[in-house]
Amino acid sequence: MRLILLGPPGAGKGTQAQRLVEKYGIPQLSTGDMLRAAVQAGTEVGKRAKAVMDAGELVSDAIVNAIVAERIDQPDCTNGFILDGYPRTLVQADAVESMLAERGIALDAVIEFVVDDKALVGRIVKRADDAKAAGQPVRKDDNPVVFEERLREYYKKTAPLIGYYYAKRSLRSVDGMAPVDTVTAEIEALLAAVTRETVTVK
Repeated sequence: MRLILLGPPGAGKGTQAQRLVEKYGIPQLSTGDMLRAAVQAGTEVGKRAKAVMDAGELVSDAIVNAIVAERIDQPDCTNGFILDGYPRTLVQADAVESMLAERGIALDAVIEFVVDDKALVGRIVKRADDAKAAGQPVRKDDNPVVFEERLREYYKKTAPLIGYYYAKRSLRSVDGMAPVDTVTAEIEALLAAVTRETVTVK
């Protein structure tokens, strides 16, 4: 099962990704984790990324794409993977298409988490309040001002991927505002349908 989870910050992608990891036994791949692992492993592309980061610069698409390509070639990705937080742009989406085509594999689905932006902000505020009440540290992202900036960035750069994958007939949607277990059930149902479609085509 090869999946992309698509949706704004706070939509619940991380929670559902962990459930998919447990159900399908495939890894969740986030760019941050992949970058850190490549740097720590000292791979060729990891060294390039480290040099850029040490210089205080942003890691280029070319380096991020190379790290993703390197990661999906690892044995634990043989049966699939979940891309979370990547691709973020149309350029990166094209890169994903190319790297999968080169390997003779394809995405099974792109799952869009449909959410209400105002409700999302409320969800973030509640999470911060709950953390404070429990005496736990509040995540830096659980700040309404910071969150809304991330939300704007998402709609500017990543939201165009919704149309991109819709045109490729890969897009599936779930209600990201529903209770966690309901979202999980929605995802499982749509993936079961995708699997049936794949078997029928074969």
